[in-house]
Amino acid sequence: MSSIAVRHIQRPEAGVVAALSRFGVATLHEAQGRSGLMDTDIRPIYTGASLCGPALTVLTHPGDNWMLHVAAELLQPGDVLVIACSAPNGDGMFGELLATSYRARGAKGLVSDTGVRDVKEISAMGFPVFSRHISAKGTVKATVGAVNVPVVCAGMLVNPGDVVAADDDGVVVIPRGKAAEVAKAAQAREDKEAATRKRLAAGELGLDVYGMREALAKAGLKYVE
Repeated sequence: MSSIAVRHIQRPEAGVVAALSRFGVATLHEAQGRSGLMDTDIRPIYTGASLCGPALTVLTHPGDNWMLHVAAELLQPGDVLVIACSAPNGDGMFGELLATSYRARGAKGLVSDTGVRDVKEISAMGFPVFSRHISAKGTVKATVGAVNVPVVCAGMLVNPGDVVAADDDGVVVIPRGKAAEVAKAAQAREDKEAATRKRLAAGELGLDVYGMREALAKAGLKYVE
């Protein structure tokens, strides 16, 4: 791939991102047809971390975080940095100093298919970071990668400007062109679940709320005393 840094990308409308940010990853995943989840190995570095915003993508090479510094120049307020690597690597490419820089420039957080370090400091900052690895091992700045190009991060294709949402349940990617549609579907799902939650809280069984009894009987379930 060419060593390029694309300055201008298309992002979804701010209102659409705000609408998506009201929902958890599980709801968004269901709302877009159970698609878009990154590998389950990508975990928050602290409990309760969450983010939602347009992706600013970064392609790095093993043990080299040079392009993360280039990305700091190009990010816009509200962006989520998505870090992919040309080969599997767990080195600590991202730490407290870069987190300080990214937060100062308005980043919503970071999702990395590599490693991060300075977990205590980043957690104290409240800067949301999701990564595959945690490692104290540092990196060099020697090989040029790319910024704002399509990347594969944790098994998912991410294009610049796609919406990335993450919380304790995982990370989901919503293509920019589907963002408004998914936001509407997520709201419809949330409304339906609110009604279901009320019935379950009143003591009704899921077997009846979801109409499972007939299907279970057809599948061969028999109750015996």
